[in-house]
Amino acid sequence: MDATDLAYAGIAKQAELIASGEVSSRELVELYLERIARFNPKLNAFRVVFAERALLEADQADGRRGAGGERPLLGVPIAVKDEIDVAGEVTTCGTNAYGEPARADSEIVRRARAAGAVVIGKTHMPELGAFPWTESPTWGVTRNPWRLGYSPGGSSGGSAAAVAAGLVGAALAGDGGGSIRFPSAYCGLF
Repeated sequence: MDATDLAYAGIAKQAELIASGEVSSRELVELYLERIARFNPKLNAFRVVFAERALLEADQADGRRGAGGERPLLGVPIAVKDEIDVAGEVTTCGTNAYGEPARADSEIVRRARAAGAVVIGKTHMPELGAFPWTESPTWGVTRNPWRLGYSPGGSSGGSAAAVAAGLVGAALAGDGGGSIRFPSAYCGLF
């Protein structure tokens, strides 16, 4: 499987490939970090990328797999919308009016990590999730990967753009009134 096919394989296939030893978690994280470095400057899908932390988590996942560990997402990279807490990281909710770093992972991040997922970064959202497009005065405009002049929708537009552009296989997000459904549709995801 070439690098582009691997980037778009989806997390179920990626988990299968890691479990079988056909690809390592580190190789997958490195692939995504390279794609993020190449494409995110135009897309602005990620607010922050945890490169060193993700590589460390990938190495740990590879160690667990080598020791016979089995988890459904062992070593699979994911992204997290910037309204969801990741321990030690600031959750901005698309604004510059934020406080201290989160003291603990949110429940969904805790469960994703328990399943073996590697958190690669946090994705953009509109200010306070209040708009159906993803842009904010603080973090700028997120672009639709299929047509840069268009919006990926909102409020989970950063997550949708990241997955649609093959910057990560899956992303956590929240949907209060179409906030996942609209960006997914705008970016050709389901």
